[in-house]
Amino acid sequence: MWGNGLKWMFLIVGTIIGAGYASGRELWEFFGAESGLAIVLFAILFSISCAVILTVSKKEQTTHYLPVLEKVLGKRLAKAYDVMIILYLFSVTVIMLAGAGATLEVYHIPTWLGIIVNGFLVVLIFIKGTSGMTKINALLIPILIVCLLAVLLVYQQSIGFTFSFNLQEQKNWPASLTFTSLNILPIIAVLGAVGNQIHHRGEIYIASIGSGVILGTVSYIYNESLLTVAQEIIFYEIPLFVILKHYPSVMVVAISLVLWLAIYTTAASGVLGLLSRIQVKVTGEPWVIALLLVALMAPLTLFGFSTLISILYPLYGILNLYILAALLLYPILRHPATKKKR
Repeated sequence: MWGNGLKWMFLIVGTIIGAGYASGRELWEFFGAESGLAIVLFAILFSISCAVILTVSKKEQTTHYLPVLEKVLGKRLAKAYDVMIILYLFSVTVIMLAGAGATLEVYHIPTWLGIIVNGFLVVLIFIKGTSGMTKINALLIPILIVCLLAVLLVYQQSIGFTFSFNLQEQKNWPASLTFTSLNILPIIAVLGAVGNQIHHRGEIYIASIGSGVILGTVSYIYNESLLTVAQEIIFYEIPLFVILKHYPSVMVVAISLVLWLAIYTTAASGVLGLLSRIQVKVTGEPWVIALLLVALMAPLTLFGFSTLISILYPLYGILNLYILAALLLYPILRHPATKKKR
């Protein structure tokens, strides 16, 4: 039970901690000043949402996300969100590929080369089908979390730990709703693809609570660190490099690798979600379909990493609020006592 629970937890965290998150750009778009309460609320809402998605996926023994949508939203709305998830997964994977190029730009490596190499590695993971995805996450995500936390804590130590939490100054708490709703669609897509592999309820609690605690903790420390360099972020496509600019080049190289891992795991998660949906109607080798998807995405990376995030992420955050509300209300509306009253 613990082994599988941790596997799903790392799959969830790996789906969320992509280039947008690990670079700091996504957190900065939604949080910033007066956001401590927003991050705590995000962790709670996210854990509840993951628990509901995993419960429905297990009950329906799903192999793709559409049955989860139909159960939570009903068949009519599920069709609309089905299209939205496909668009979301496609566009977010484009952002990940663009992030691969942006990460290597600091070393004067051509953007196109970073995009091609990352795209090739994403396709490579699907040569043995979709089972390799969870194995890769179980290996890479603990490394990614430890490295990111280590850098943030070392930075905080160097400036004397600037954490502050004043309940009177938490005006940005509504950001918890849009940030959670932004991250719900990829979680539905990825967890819907593995519903038939979940065997015990314990796995659900471990995965949902564990992922919420990890993401909440990292988000809070990261946001507090970014606040100390707020005036300089505007000049950087990747905010994390503002924190690292006074550090030895060895650390910058190490963090660039961490960013690459984040990009890789999220891009692969996006392709996994698309694959699980496409294979319902199209037969073919997973790696071939993945290759075609990456080839379609590559030209769209020309719009730029930070531009894509600043436009698409807030938009998806607002559009997904309905599905977040449906997930949070699902346990209440589906409760036997509620059904009898209705």
